[in-house]
Amino acid sequence: MDFGYSPKVEELRTRVGNFIEEHVVPRLGQYRQEAVAGQPVEFMTDLRALAKEEGLWNMFLPHLKDDEPGTRLSNLEYAPLAEIMGRYHFASEVFNCNAPDTGNMELLHMFATPEQRKQWLEPMLNGEFHSAFAMTEPDVASSDATNIQTLIQREGNEYVINGRKWFISNAARHNCELFILMGKTDTAAESHKQQSMVLIPANTPGIDIERNIPVMNHVSYEGHCEIVFRNVRIPVSNLLGEEGSGFALSQARLGPGRIHHCMRSIGATELALDLMIARSKERKTFGKFLHQHGAVSDWIARSRMEIDQARLMVLKAAWMIDNVGVKAARKEISMIKAIVPKVMGDVSDRAMQTFGAMGISPDTPLADIWTGARALRYADGPDEVHLRSIARMELKASEGRLQSVLNVLSIPERR
Repeated sequence: MDFGYSPKVEELRTRVGNFIEEHVVPRLGQYRQEAVAGQPVEFMTDLRALAKEEGLWNMFLPHLKDDEPGTRLSNLEYAPLAEIMGRYHFASEVFNCNAPDTGNMELLHMFATPEQRKQWLEPMLNGEFHSAFAMTEPDVASSDATNIQTLIQREGNEYVINGRKWFISNAARHNCELFILMGKTDTAAESHKQQSMVLIPANTPGIDIERNIPVMNHVSYEGHCEIVFRNVRIPVSNLLGEEGSGFALSQARLGPGRIHHCMRSIGATELALDLMIARSKERKTFGKFLHQHGAVSDWIARSRMEIDQARLMVLKAAWMIDNVGVKAARKEISMIKAIVPKVMGDVSDRAMQTFGAMGISPDTPLADIWTGARALRYADGPDEVHLRSIARMELKASEGRLQSVLNVLSIPERR
């Protein structure tokens, strides 16, 4: 097994890293000021144009066609690049590789009609606007997507949508122009065949964004919005895929989306460790540098081990998606989705403790990283659902070897 990156990937790592250091890092403060104020981030358009011009664009999509803009990479090749982008909150957006747009583009790439591709996918690949994925609802347990209640009812040549969604990322952007919504078209069908997905232009009458929900008291520039859809009418041609295919489409979307989250999270966790080490080498307590105290030294060591373990699992999952497909990699995807947020939260927590009060202030990105880790334990399925899936797959896989395992036990015969 070769753990090295190919020359192609090494070159891209250098180019992406240099671009971020030259163009992204100097603007971190400006981004925070404009985003916190709820203003459009003025420099983003220029940076995105520059990244596209340099060929650092749409690197997340493995099956780009020759006439589609972007760098054609496998999931395994993309992983280390996503890690570099993940160090800074908005870096992925610069390269048109930010969620939820990435997942939405993948959905459109796999299932859109030629007309839908022309209207929605091509402009998104060009970075002309943003999009949102409307699945989660406040009144049901969204960890089971069959629970959703939003109705998509056909009336002649139109669908009429009624329902409430929340924590819809990207919906607060001024240039969010598309909602991909999952709802029920047939409540009498088998539970996994009731759902469908539809494409809703964001300016369609009847869409009411009620609030941008703060996450851990932090209001996101992109938004995690609560939205009511009241008698929203769209043409039947805006159906994505087929009626009743919504649940299957959601699984096709969330698999790659989960691994992208984990790739970026490894980068943010690396940044937290870098900051912890830097702080431990410049701050003294009781006559010693912080890293000379046993507790801090242990934190550094444990953090390095945990990050490297998580990275290897992410790379394995990426390799499996490339070679055997998303379905065969379900267990590996669930494992990293449960492991990576835990590592990210633990490392950022240690880093905050190393910084003292400064660690929970806006003077470092650590509070944002920690908050992101906590939120990621819900995103794309809560940890408990993934752990349940892993356990089920392990139990099933053990059936053929159970007796041979029991044979190794040495239990004294009872008399």
